[in-house]
Amino acid sequence: MTILTILAVTVTAIFMVIQANGNWEYILPRRGTKVLAIVITGGAIALSTVVFQTITNNRILTPSIIGLDSLYMLIQTFIIFSYGSMSVAMINPNVNFLISVGFMVLFAALFYKVLLSGEDNNIYFLLLIGLVLGTLFSNLSTFMQVLIDPNEFMSIQNRMFASFNNVNTDLLTISIVAIILITLYFYRFLKYLDVIALGKEHAINLGVPYHYVVKRLLFIIAILVSIATALVGPITFLGLLVANVTYEFMKTYRHHQLILASILISIIALVGGQLIVERVFTFTTTLSVIVNFIGGVYFLYLLLRER
Repeated sequence: MTILTILAVTVTAIFMVIQANGNWEYILPRRGTKVLAIVITGGAIALSTVVFQTITNNRILTPSIIGLDSLYMLIQTFIIFSYGSMSVAMINPNVNFLISVGFMVLFAALFYKVLLSGEDNNIYFLLLIGLVLGTLFSNLSTFMQVLIDPNEFMSIQNRMFASFNNVNTDLLTISIVAIILITLYFYRFLKYLDVIALGKEHAINLGVPYHYVVKRLLFIIAILVSIATALVGPITFLGLLVANVTYEFMKTYRHHQLILASILISIIALVGGQLIVERVFTFTTTLSVIVNFIGGVYFLYLLLRER
């Protein structure tokens, strides 16, 4: 844990001061805002992925399988398809943020309410339905995208990939407040995760209120994914990458250590990746492209290793 903390601080410090050339008053606020967005996004994705994999007992699944990323793109596409790229919902980032998070949380609440209303419902049934709905949302988005004006499509294309280059300060304030509140609520369920990792039957036999805890953890996951996606855009493989690197690095089952380590690894990956994008590739590519490329290769490695 100490090594990860030192690495995270070192990478962040390099990102803040490199090539500043003494223009501290101009450089530090802008880079500080970007680092803050990275910390919020990385922390939300890492926490949601580790908890989701614990619930499902599967280390190659991420919350995106439920379809929240596809729903985010469907919301953005529908707004432009119906009202155009100059509508208030697209121009005002606060309105767009609240609409996106609101619909994604509402979808998750209805989704879990319907599918997990009984005591006998299986978590894998929820994942299967989530996968089907995610495909449906993605196809609906594609259908509307081929019908709109090419100039309007450019606005959607800008939201298909995560971007830390133009972070709105007002969105950071809302995101920080939401993350603090949801983290405080999550803390009361942290003690159950080590037991839930043993499996549903073992957790119930050991006295864990399994269905009550899992429903609330899934709701927390939905909010975290919604905030991270609405803040910077979808990053498909980041959660898979940081969660599995955490398992390999930490070699422990204690979730208070796993979650903290995954957040630090996520910050290292995102800050280091953004540093490479800005100083090596000089903004010719985006961070999400690098993360998804490395994460995709690692995903194939995990699949081949489990054969």
